[in-house]
Amino acid sequence: MDLFEHQAKELFAEYGIPVPRGIVAHTAEEARAAAETLTGRVVVKAQVKTGGRGKAGGVKLADGPDDAYEKAQQILGMDIKGHTVRKVLVEEASQIAEEYYFSFLLDRANRTFLSICSAAGGMDIEEVARQTPEKVAKVPIDPLTGVDRAKAREIAIAGGLPERALDGAVDIIEKLWAVFVDEDATLVEVNPMILTVDGAVRAIDGKVTLDDNALFRQPDHQKYVDKAAEDPLEARAKELDLNYVKLDGSVGIIGNGAGLVMSTLDVVAYAGESFPGQPKPANFLDIGGGASAEVMANGLQIILSDPSVKSVFVNVFGGITACDAVANGIVSAFKLLESRGEAVTRPLVVRLDGNNAALGRKILTDAALPGVELVDTMDEAAKRAAELAAVGA
Repeated sequence: MDLFEHQAKELFAEYGIPVPRGIVAHTAEEARAAAETLTGRVVVKAQVKTGGRGKAGGVKLADGPDDAYEKAQQILGMDIKGHTVRKVLVEEASQIAEEYYFSFLLDRANRTFLSICSAAGGMDIEEVARQTPEKVAKVPIDPLTGVDRAKAREIAIAGGLPERALDGAVDIIEKLWAVFVDEDATLVEVNPMILTVDGAVRAIDGKVTLDDNALFRQPDHQKYVDKAAEDPLEARAKELDLNYVKLDGSVGIIGNGAGLVMSTLDVVAYAGESFPGQPKPANFLDIGGGASAEVMANGLQIILSDPSVKSVFVNVFGGITACDAVANGIVSAFKLLESRGEAVTRPLVVRLDGNNAALGRKILTDAALPGVELVDTMDEAAKRAAELAAVGA
C-alpha cells in the first residue's frame, strides 16, 4: 500500500523526523484557510500516489492565502499520470540550501535490504542515476544488524553528503530505519532531504510503501487506505478474503491458483478477438485451494455484482482439492445465492480437469443448473465464454 505524501510525513513526524508544517486541503477555500494558519509563503502540493508531480505542474509556490487559493484551484482536479488530484498539501515553504536523496528499500533480487543515498537529490535523481551512477551510493543492509548511528553515518558519507549536513542526516537516516522496520515497509524514501540556509536537515517530501501482507500485525495501517480511490468490488472482495482484481472486460473469471488464472486471462483475451466487441476478461479471481460452497458463492456474487460481466468462465484444475469438491461447491453456491435472492442469471462455462474430473462433470450434469455449460478443454471453454459474452453484450 502506497501512502500519500502527507501520510508519509505524518508517519515520519511520529518517529521524530523533522518535516515542515503542513495542512491537507480538499478545496481551494480550505487551501486559503491553511495558508492563513501557516502564515508566510507556502507550497501547494498535489496529493497523488505517483512521481513527477513537480514537472506536471502539481507543486506550486504561493505568496499568501489568496495566492494559495488560486494555486489550489489550478491543481485540484488535475490529471497526473492517470491520477486525479482530489486533495493538496499546503505546507510552509522551506529555505533550501542543498538537496539530497535517501531511501531504504527491499532488494528482492539480492534478498536483502538496501539503502540508497546521494548528495545530488531532487527532481532529476533518476537522470543522475543514469548519467552519473557514481554519485549514487547503494549500501546493502544486514537484516540481523540493521542500522545504528555508525551505519547511518557510513551510508551518509558513502552518498557524498557534506560534513555540514552529516549530523542531521545521520539522525534522520537512523529514524527512517526505525520507520522501515517497525511499520513493515518495503520502501521509505525522502527526496529531497534538504539542508536549510540556517543549517538544519529536514525531510520535505516522503514516499512510503507498506507491505499489505503485514496488515494482520499492523491494524493501524487501515487508516491509510484510500477509500475514495478503492474499487468498491475490490473492497468487498477483500472483506471476503478473495484474491480479486477488477478489470475492464465482460467475461468473469474464476480459477484455482494464480498461475492458472493468469493463463486463463490470456486465453480468454485471445479467444475474444474472434467475436464482435472482442470480449475480454472482467476480473482476476483466484479461489485458491478451497472450493467450498461459501467461497464459490462469494466469488460468483462479487463477479455477478459487476454489471459489465456477461458470462462467467470457471476454470479449475483439480489437485489437492478434487474436481468433485469444486462441482459440489458450484451446486451449493447456486442454492446459496438463490436463498440470498441473488439467483445466477448469466451463463457459466465450466472446465474441470485433473483429480476426479469425470466425477465432477457428472455432478454438474446431474444437477442441470440453469445456464451452466461444461466444456472439456481450456481453449474451447474460453472461446465459448467469449462467444456468450459477445451475444449478451
